[in-house]
Amino acid sequence: MNTKEIDETHDFWNRVADDWDTQVGDQGDSNRILNSDPVLWKFAGDVSGLNVLDAGCGTGYLSRKLLSRGATVIGVDFSEKMIDVARSKGSDIDFRVDSCCSLATIDDGSLDMVISNYVLMDIPDLDGTMSAFNRVLREGGVAIVIFSHPCFPQGGATHSNDRTISQYNWSFPYFKRQKRIDPPWGHFTSEFIWFHRPLSDYWKAFNLSGFDVVDLEEPRITEDRYHLAENERKLNNSLNRPYSIAFKLRKKLKTS
Repeated sequence: MNTKEIDETHDFWNRVADDWDTQVGDQGDSNRILNSDPVLWKFAGDVSGLNVLDAGCGTGYLSRKLLSRGATVIGVDFSEKMIDVARSKGSDIDFRVDSCCSLATIDDGSLDMVISNYVLMDIPDLDGTMSAFNRVLREGGVAIVIFSHPCFPQGGATHSNDRTISQYNWSFPYFKRQKRIDPPWGHFTSEFIWFHRPLSDYWKAFNLSGFDVVDLEEPRITEDRYHLAENERKLNNSLNRPYSIAFKLRKKLKTS
């Protein structure tokens, strides 16, 4: 485990906690609302009465939605400032400062479900994180992981004026795991730290840590949500751009 990368990532998310809260608010940003949240809820199903971990909860928008659907929720993030914001908005939720790489505050086999929503690409230690997710789930428990699509780097994409043609430009080797730094975007003033891995590395990490893949989706807007797009550009983007990828995983049962 690269402690320097962990420290750099921790400091970054502490710096942007308030900006991140502006970005996702209480409902999530447009990508989540239009594209990936419907997939998340389809994979999760009825969470009422379940013990659910929001792993990498940030400022807690998803934790609050899980609570409203009847789940007992623990939200963890290694950014103290993220957790401070989350606690200010959700006093009925058990928010904890903890790293997804270890989940040191979570007991073995104590959870029914782990949800990691746009987190895995921001974590230096993918293998450790998936092992921690597996450890805290009961046998047969479910993990839902959604992350930026590693095959289509949005930061390097160019688009035609009419938005009908997109080109994804690689300035680094696709098959090499590496830390990446993107320039600030939107209202953010800090560069973004993230970690590129080829898609096959994610699959191998899921399998190695003891999960079966039971569902897979590349989220995109469905017709019943067209009206939620703020403008034609966002609708076209949601119809045509592969922003993310979603996996539903199940902890393998022990064999006697």
